[in-house]
Amino acid sequence: MQELRRVAKNILFIDLETVSGKESFDLLDERMQEQWQRKAANIRNDEHVSAFDLFYRRAAIYSEFGKIICIGVGALYWVSSDEQPRFKVKTIAGDDEKAILLEFKELIEKYPQNQLVLCAHNGKEFDFPFLCRRMLVNGITLPDSLKLSGKKPWEILHQDTLDMWRFGDYKSFAQLDLLAALFGIPSSKSDISGEDVTRVYYAEKDLDRIRRYCKEDVVVLAQLWLRLNQYDTIKPELIVRAE
Repeated sequence: MQELRRVAKNILFIDLETVSGKESFDLLDERMQEQWQRKAANIRNDEHVSAFDLFYRRAAIYSEFGKIICIGVGALYWVSSDEQPRFKVKTIAGDDEKAILLEFKELIEKYPQNQLVLCAHNGKEFDFPFLCRRMLVNGITLPDSLKLSGKKPWEILHQDTLDMWRFGDYKSFAQLDLLAALFGIPSSKSDISGEDVTRVYYAEKDLDRIRRYCKEDVVVLAQLWLRLNQYDTIKPELIVRAE
């Protein structure tokens, strides 16, 4: 257990929830509408929906056309009277993306930047670049832990549970929910899934529901990281979900 305590000391587990930057295609300015139509021409579209409808369905995953509405952050911790690891998760959420990103930056800069490890599932291809790009769009200076340019591979401390599962097999993609099922970890998808987030945000205006879902994704992420590193998972009663 001391080994886990040492390894996990500066790890933050994160998950993003993103939606289309505008509620609908026609709210984009003319220039961005043209850019989306170019993008849409290269997106797989088996149902042959219009670029208008495709925007609502798919824009959230592209940092040029989406925005962050919620960031889940979790960390392992210990109390002095108990050697059992505990886990605390919270969310930073709202309608103002810049405010969310500034609060997240303030949080992670409390950690030594040359020691902080950010962990996400598919983080190297989605969460980390999406965060960086949206910070730049919002005029926010990147924290050192997210600055990748000029760094040697071993200087980038990011961890990715998908990357860990692949073991170098980059043909393989496994969703977080699949690996949770494989390792017997309770799913976060009992209420909504990532495909529902744009609808729940814009049509239902239920940000609290998205926050709850995001927290559970972070819990699953941390439990998966533990299993991939051959540690026991956290007992349910030792998981704290902060407001």
